[in-house]
Amino acid sequence: MDMKAVSAIQKFTDSRASSAIQSYVQARPATEPKPEEAGMAETAGKIVVDFAETLAQSEEIAKASMVGDADPHALVQALAQTELAVEAAVTVRNKVVEAYQEILRMPV
Repeated sequence: MDMKAVSAIQKFTDSRASSAIQSYVQARPATEPKPEEAGMAETAGKIVVDFAETLAQSEEIAKASMVGDADPHALVQALAQTELAVEAAVTVRNKVVEAYQEILRMPV
């Protein structure tokens, strides 16, 4: 092979390699987690805290309505929010149990 052919091949492979590296560098940030996004544990913790706050608020409104200090409309709204929160929690629990059972059925 003459030097021109070798040089052309090197330029071609170098340009393909640099192109591949550039493509990787551009794609890499898309696969990295964003620092402002919360992780799975943080998100689950926030959901649990929100659930507990919803139940506590509903309980306070229910206590106030028993004494006669709360509006009946507020009581109904609080009970509806609590019902929705409990249904969501039960649905998530069922999905987690279903996923766990599916993992147990996997062959080792």
